[in-house]
Amino acid sequence: MLTSARKSLPTLDYVSIVRSVYGDRRALLFGAFASAAAAGLSAYRSQSFALFLIAVAFVAVGFIRYHNMRAFWRAAIDSEDVEAAEYWEIRATIGGGMVALVYGLWCLVSMLLVSDPYAELVSISLSMAAMVGVCARNFGLDRLVAIQTVLLSVPLAMGLFFRGDFYHPVLAGLLVIMLISFRKLATDIRTILLSAVHGRVEASRLAGELDMAMRTLQHGLCMLDEQGRVRVANDRAVRLLGLLGIDNMIGANFTDVAQKLSESDIVSEAVVRRLMSLVAKRGTGKILLCLPGDRYCEVTISSRRTNTVLLFEDISERVAAEERINYLARHDGLTGLPNRTHFTTVVAEDLQDRREAASLGAPDRIVALTIVDIDDFKHVNDALGHVVGDQLLKEAGRRLREAVGSQCTLARLGGDEFIIYRNQMIDPTEAEQDAEAILRAFAQPFALVETAISVNVSVGVVVNPPISDDLDGLMAKADLALYAAKGDGKARSQIFHAQMDVDYHYRQRLKADLQEAITNGALTLAFQPLLDLATNKVVCCEALARWDHPSLGSISPTVFIPLAEETGLITDITNWVLSAAARQCQNWPADISVAVNISARDFRGGDVGQMVTNALETSGLAAHRLEIEVTESALIEERDLAQAVLDMLVERGIGIALDDFGTGYSSLSYLQALPFSKLKIDRSFVADIATNPRSRRLLANVARLGRDLDLTVVAEGIETAEQLKVLQDYTSVDLVQGFLFGRPLAASGIGALIDQLNDQTFDNFRKHG
Repeated sequence: MLTSARKSLPTLDYVSIVRSVYGDRRALLFGAFASAAAAGLSAYRSQSFALFLIAVAFVAVGFIRYHNMRAFWRAAIDSEDVEAAEYWEIRATIGGGMVALVYGLWCLVSMLLVSDPYAELVSISLSMAAMVGVCARNFGLDRLVAIQTVLLSVPLAMGLFFRGDFYHPVLAGLLVIMLISFRKLATDIRTILLSAVHGRVEASRLAGELDMAMRTLQHGLCMLDEQGRVRVANDRAVRLLGLLGIDNMIGANFTDVAQKLSESDIVSEAVVRRLMSLVAKRGTGKILLCLPGDRYCEVTISSRRTNTVLLFEDISERVAAEERINYLARHDGLTGLPNRTHFTTVVAEDLQDRREAASLGAPDRIVALTIVDIDDFKHVNDALGHVVGDQLLKEAGRRLREAVGSQCTLARLGGDEFIIYRNQMIDPTEAEQDAEAILRAFAQPFALVETAISVNVSVGVVVNPPISDDLDGLMAKADLALYAAKGDGKARSQIFHAQMDVDYHYRQRLKADLQEAITNGALTLAFQPLLDLATNKVVCCEALARWDHPSLGSISPTVFIPLAEETGLITDITNWVLSAAARQCQNWPADISVAVNISARDFRGGDVGQMVTNALETSGLAAHRLEIEVTESALIEERDLAQAVLDMLVERGIGIALDDFGTGYSSLSYLQALPFSKLKIDRSFVADIATNPRSRRLLANVARLGRDLDLTVVAEGIETAEQLKVLQDYTSVDLVQGFLFGRPLAASGIGALIDQLNDQTFDNFRKHG
């Protein structure tokens, strides 16, 4: 009861209550003078000196409290200065206690010393009025109220109690109880007032936070009351709806807002109807609004009880991102053309429509599918880098689009392949015209990164396929036509025809039979000798795989070797040839070696070094008697892998020959960078050297180049004595190979051929052929 309010009140409330006690010093001074006047009047009536002293006391205490109030306001304490507030609370308690004691003494003197009814009435009446003022003024400070109540009620009760009769003590008790209840009343007033203040502060805080949230909310917000009127809308909502031509929406009925939306022609009526339906039903849902300037707004409607909230979210960036993602999912990132997945979806749907239309009796639409492949694109990547390769692909896509026009569906199939679908043709020849336009588009060189390069394309086309063909079937047929175009020398187009399908199934049968032949050991080896022009002796034999099919007869290596490379069986064949050739070479004279061809697929898919090691170890053949032949195409496809393997083989003493020189790019960089010991000139250089001086000079220069690089030079394809004579007379060729000296023979006959050739001279070949 006698503790400071500081301990029970928050700082802000405590300082505010202390400040309220010092509120109106004029009213306080007026009350003191009024009480002093009443006490003086009673003193005059009763001629009581004691009451006169009471009157003087009222004036003195009044002036003391007045000057105390002035000092408080001069101090100007801060709202957070709780120490200063407690100091002024103590001073207010002292001043309040003094005035309460004067009122109590006034009542005591009037009842015990004066015994004047008027003095008693005035003192008790004004004292009760003063207590009411105490409760009203000092309710916030419980200690002050308690002290004033005690100091006033105790003298008052004593004056009544000692009157000597029964009734006055009873009245004293009742008055004390009433005065004590005044303290309880003050407490209730304090609680109610503080609760109201706290409620108002909390409401103000929440209102401020709500206003801040509304202002900083990243979305527009609009709230409707139970009558459908717009009661709350933040700035973003106002701006968004302003783009739709709606102004002054606060207080407007949302039906009118929706009507303006409908009349603006910016939002469709269907969207407006759905929006109004959700609002009218107080439902929940989302609606997409299209705003001017390619902007999008998602409206989320939610209702609770009688209110409806509309949240406007600007999703333009999200829509743009989704559109970008969808675009990237359907288009090639490099060329910008549709990708395989999107192309498959579009074309499969069109082919399905074609089948359904045909089933209803509609005339058949002529369609065509074209596959375009850039010839030798890997060489461009390897020689010029992937940056140039990517530039070439982008430019190729642009040229293809210009060549076939927008009426076709053009896509990048993957790698260096493009695919074209045309679904509206009047005549099948239009597909041939498209193919010719594509070839013409690639006739001009490409200017890429300050480098001009010429590339060609091969084109496979399937036109007006049967209704039952699906996309996979069309692509298979176009691939067959493309394969035929490449087989005819590349840089050309080919239309699919039925024989290609027959050839395709034939090839598929050969693939399966070749697998079985390898598994069952049905392949055989043939050997063709290489003769030294200086010694007239056989120095090497080239090992060649042969396949005698049980029902189709002898299958040419030009047929089954490409099939083996395509299916990956070539490594199995190479491994077998290495082992068998090494074993056979052990049966020949020690100065004769054996040569085995290695494919590009072997470098990529097999461990060439390990295969060679196994062949040498199992056969016991010396490493210098084994020679590995590689073609320029193998080096183009797997340059890095090939170089690493060849370097390792050379370190072991194995010879390396560059086969078929002159049929590829004839890049001199390979001769310089790779560890070749032998250069085999392709038969195409030899074919007409006996009759064409130009061919003879070309062959002589190539042979001289090889000799200058310290390479053993071999001429392949020697078939006539005239060719042999030219080689001997005009070139510096070291070794010769060809049918003039014998066709490839099986292992059982090659030994006898070696003996026969070693017993002859080249003069015999020149005389008898």
